[in-house]
This record gives sequence, C-alpha cells and structure tokens, in this order.
Amino acid sequence: MKCIWEIPEYRAYGMDSIEFRSLKKENLMGEARKDALRVNFDRKLKLEFHGTKVTSDAGLLAFRELDEALGLTAMIEPDFCDNRKGRNTQHNIIALLRQSVYGRLAGYEDINDAERLSVDPAMRQVVGGRAKERTAASTSLMGRFETEILKQPENLELLMNLPGVWVDNVHQRKQIKKIILDMDSSVSPTYGNQEGSAYNGYFGCTCYHPIFCFNQFGDVEGSLLRDGNVHSADNWHSVLEPIISRYRDCNVTRFFRGDAAFANPNVYRYLEAEDYLYAIRLIGNPILHNEIEHFMTRPVGRPSKKPIVLYHSFQYQAASWDKSRRVVAKIEWHAGELFPRVGFIVTNLRWKSSNVVKFYNKRGTAEQWIKEGKYALNWTRLSCHNFLDNQVRLQLFALAYNLGNFLRRLALPKKIRHWSLRTLQIKLIKIGAKVVRHSRYVIFQMAEVMVSKSLFHEILERIGRLKPVPIGYD
Repeated sequence: MKCIWEIPEYRAYGMDSIEFRSLKKENLMGEARKDALRVNFDRKLKLEFHGTKVTSDAGLLAFRELDEALGLTAMIEPDFCDNRKGRNTQHNIIALLRQSVYGRLAGYEDINDAERLSVDPAMRQVVGGRAKERTAASTSLMGRFETEILKQPENLELLMNLPGVWVDNVHQRKQIKKIILDMDSSVSPTYGNQEGSAYNGYFGCTCYHPIFCFNQFGDVEGSLLRDGNVHSADNWHSVLEPIISRYRDCNVTRFFRGDAAFANPNVYRYLEAEDYLYAIRLIGNPILHNEIEHFMTRPVGRPSKKPIVLYHSFQYQAASWDKSRRVVAKIEWHAGELFPRVGFIVTNLRWKSSNVVKFYNKRGTAEQWIKEGKYALNWTRLSCHNFLDNQVRLQLFALAYNLGNFLRRLALPKKIRHWSLRTLQIKLIKIGAKVVRHSRYVIFQMAEVMVSKSLFHEILERIGRLKPVPIGYD
C-alpha cells in the first residue's frame, strides 16, 4: 500500500506546497481519509479538501480564451522591462501579469491570496508556462512584481497606457463609428498613514480621489490615482490627452461628457481644438437664472402627475471664457414642489435642446460602471503604504475590469448580456470543477448549475469569431 505522496502524479503537481505537506496516510481502497471533516446534521457526510484537484473558479478559462483570441496579456512581452536574473525568472512577466489580473477578476484583490491561488488548478492553467506543471507564483514573488517591477518608471507608464491599448485591440475586431468619453472621479477610502491620503470634505472621509475615463461600452480608457484632497477635475489632462491622441487619426465622430467639475474653459478649448462634441454640466448663477426667468412662473391649472419639462437654449459667455458658447437649460415642475428643478449644460452640439439633455443624462452610466468596479472587483482596496504601489494596483484593477467587460459585451449571448460584472463573477467565474489529469489532456469536469454546457459552448463560439483570420486564408 502506497502513501499518497509516493504516487508520482501527486508529486508532479505541487506536492511541495504547504497544503500537501500536511497530508496523512490513507487507505486508498477503503474508507475515506481519516482527516476528513464531519457534520452533525448527517453523519454520513464527509468533507475532504483537494486544493489541486478541485477549483471554484473554472469560469476563468472562458476569460483566458478571450484573452488569447484578442492577444491582450501577450502583447506586453517586448515592451516591459524585467531586470530579474537566475532563478528569479521562473515565472515570466506575462505569467505574473495574468496572475495579478485574473486573481482580481475572480475577486481575490489581496496579494496574500496568492499562496492559495498558486496551487489552484484553474489559476495555474490561465497563468500558463511553468505554473501548469508546478505552481503559480508565490505571495512573495507577486509582492515583488507589483511593488518593484511594475513600479519602475518605464513599466508604470506602459501599465497606465495598457487599458487603452487593450481597448484599441478590441476596436480592431469590432469597428466603431463613434466614441463617447465619460470622465468622472471616485473615492477610495484609506486607513492609517498612507502616502497621499487626505480628508475629503465632499466624501466625508480620509481617502484617495482617483479619476476614470470610460467609453460608451463601459471600457476603462484611462485612470489615475490622485491625492485625497484634490479637486474632482484635478490633472484631467494627464488622463484625457493620451486617450484623445489615440483617437486623433480615427475616422469616427467624437464626443465627451462630464459633470460640473469639468466646466472649465481650458477643457472647452482643448475639446474644441480636437474636434470633440461635448456636453458638460454647468453650475447655475444669477446670470444664467435671469435667462430663464420667464420659465420660473408656475404653470396655471391643476398640477399634472407627470413633471412638466421645459427647455431653453441661449448663448452665454462667462468672464473667464474667450467666447460665448451655447447653454441648454432644463426646467422641471414636479407636483407637490414649490420651486422647479433647474439644470444647465454647456455644449457645442447643434441638436434639439431635449436631445442634448437626453445625451448628457446617459453620462450617469459612468457612475454605474464605477460602482461595478467597487462591488465586483473591490478596486477601491488600495491598502499599500506607498502611493506608487497603490497606483500600480489601480491600473491592475482597471485591466481586470476591462477583461470582464470585454467578455460581457463581446461574448455573452443576448439572453444574458444584461448580466452585471458582479453577476458574471458569481455565476460564470465561480463554476466549481473537478480536475482529472491524463498523459495527454487535463479535463475540467465542470458543475452545471447557473451556466449550462450549451451556454458555455455558445460563449466559446462567440470568442472564436473574434480571432484574427490568418493571412492568405480563403
């Protein structure tokens, strides 16, 4: 009778890990292992833990297939600088980036989770390389990768541009006729004496104040971590300029939307110079209210149950502006309210006033995408002391978010295309599977609960259509 550690196939896959050093001898032909857990409500039940033979994240394989079809993580190899030598290079840069991105996509936002993920069969398969035959990177290696290698100035610059490069890669497969950029800021609470953290009066907490730019499909075009006490539009050009330069030579109609924080003449002039059509919220002032004074009288008659909505368009020039610009006002009278709700939008669009307001209101989806990043990926968890370390973490979260959003909008069948990123995480990524290894194949025997075989097959088929057609293929 052999002990489990004397069987070659167990020794080949991670037997030197912490998990397997604690295994005890067992009778393989008789009762189950003696160290199995028991439950009181049914004494016939035994709970066994097989970390390298069972996974709870088998759905990551679909995202890895999408990654391969679009060539996302593989594109960093020629550009990223890796100054490691000798045995420190057992896992290459691509493998380490995949482990960082896929771990966050699956909900493991902390580097400390790498110790368990390093033996997880799904993670080892999506990471590839040495991880498939042994283990993925350890916690210490992942820590050095994120706080030393990626923090090098040339690597950090490439990392911050990578979300946009990924988006460009997708647009090469799926041509677009217009691009709409939505810019907004968010809050990332901090704890202790973290570099750059400060009290923000608007959010009412000590935090970082990151800024994000999304396109109309929900992809992150760019992001930047900032100190907690800066203005919402502070350093907007550092995020917006690289994005606009990427689309400068594209034959598409270009739009920009922003809240009142971006009501800045420098923003207007820059967007106009780049031929962008924009709609930006404008804070009211006495001059603007005088322009709509004739709309401020309550309509006579019985109040309507539906709001009475009025629009007005006029030219306006603030003291700091170099020229007058169009302003659209929206006045809403609601039943039971003494005064109307009034909003102003500065724009260079020539549409009907109601269409300008309708176009601007869709900017609210950017706030929903920020919430998805918070709730599904927990991308506000920036717990390092060093500010640049947290900048790296934010960019890795943005990559994980984009990978999830790419699959949602490019590969999901119509009946489940409404799934949020959180739903994708729970129902698709968190598929349990038993792993069976043969000499030629590795088989994932997947649970069929929320996602059926036919649905998973349809997802893989849609991903397959995104692969580039080889040159000369007929």
